[in-house]
Amino acid sequence: MRIRSANLSGAARIACFWTLFWTVLLFFGPDAHPATPASFADLVESVKESVVNISTTQTLKESPMQPFFGPNSPFRDFFGEEWKHFFGDAPPGQLKTHALGSGFIISNDGLILTNNHVVEKADEIRIKTLGGAEYDAKVVGRDPKTDIALIQIKVKGKLPAPAKLGDSEAIRVGDWVIAVGNPFGLGNTVTAGIISAKGRVIGAGQYDDFLQTDAAINPGNSGGPLFNMSGEVVGINTAIVAQGQGIGFATPINMAKDILDQLKTGKVVRGWLGIMIQDITPELAESFGIKETKGVIVADVVPDSPAERDGLKRGDIVEKLNGKQVENANQLSRSVAAMKPESVAAIDLIRDGKSVTVKVTIGTMPEEIAEKKAGARKTESAWGITVQNLTAELAQKFGLDEKESGVVITEVASGTPADEARLRQGDLIKEVNRQKIQNVRDWKQITDKMRKGEPLLLLVKRGANTFYVAIRVSKE
Repeated sequence: MRIRSANLSGAARIACFWTLFWTVLLFFGPDAHPATPASFADLVESVKESVVNISTTQTLKESPMQPFFGPNSPFRDFFGEEWKHFFGDAPPGQLKTHALGSGFIISNDGLILTNNHVVEKADEIRIKTLGGAEYDAKVVGRDPKTDIALIQIKVKGKLPAPAKLGDSEAIRVGDWVIAVGNPFGLGNTVTAGIISAKGRVIGAGQYDDFLQTDAAINPGNSGGPLFNMSGEVVGINTAIVAQGQGIGFATPINMAKDILDQLKTGKVVRGWLGIMIQDITPELAESFGIKETKGVIVADVVPDSPAERDGLKRGDIVEKLNGKQVENANQLSRSVAAMKPESVAAIDLIRDGKSVTVKVTIGTMPEEIAEKKAGARKTESAWGITVQNLTAELAQKFGLDEKESGVVITEVASGTPADEARLRQGDLIKEVNRQKIQNVRDWKQITDKMRKGEPLLLLVKRGANTFYVAIRVSKE
């Protein structure tokens, strides 16, 4: 019994030794958790100076609280000097609102990247660095479609070193990242997490391609940088899921790099092929006799488009663009849009089972052409209003019935004929010059034919009321 017992104890000791050995090797060996940093402190120290706080001021022509806080309101006397603290020192009939965001310096001459929604409606933009220096900033270029804006400050003294722009294509799901910004106006704040997903489509627009991260992002972080472990910006923090936890989205920095030169000129113009495309399902792949579902199918070709002129056809399967694999329709749309008009693209495709390469001269996206031709005479700006089709989102925002026909006013420029006629955001235009309209196309067909100085007669619905408004632009 004693010998048997000794043999069992020896075996147990050997088993314990090997268990301990592998445990130590797993958790403390040279290759254990190589991607897990002991601290983010050195990384934060190297990047924090390039991040700035952005505060904006917008003057509203008429306050929604005007009936309660007009110049003769007893509430104004009640608040006394606190009025200015809460509502700003604005003339009667106006209200100054303030908003906060973040950005990051990208050049020694004071260029700063941020989100478009941080600065798009601002009358004044103030920048504050980590060191406490404050600057006035101006907008250099904006791109609402990607929600990216470039602003600039006039450098005085020594500016913090610019942030380094990385490669968002190279970042992988699971890589560590840190977000730096100004959440809730608290000032320079750092949060850490990983890349949770890439290529997220969240319904923000046609160029959705977000990085998802669980690094905490909150209101005020918008426009701030998402850094990789090398201290390079891989994303611009943009959006959050309000109902979720640890779900934030950043615009890939490569998207900003693609349009940066154009932003410096003040205008972004996108490339265009003129094809209707769709993703390849397993069923479609079988029908077309191909093995993979990568690439896209050309469902139609727009007449007189670059695609038609250079020989693309319905039923073509686009596999590569300039040698790069096309994964899906979203990717191809973004890639073409990022190309310069008049540049030449090589498209590898399958046509009737055969491999074909077609070279296409990229055109300019039609809406960009219209804006370029219109210039300062853009239809909406002639009267000082911007109109859009009535979507479910706009209907909810302005309290409208989304089944209504017409166009909704989304912007009214201060001091314009529309402003003088007291048109407002959310007004629904039902008729133009006594003609019913269904959408923006109808609006443009009528207004584009109008002569300078000709009055514009609108039938407007506001809440439960419907009324006519006549506005005129000077002939000069």
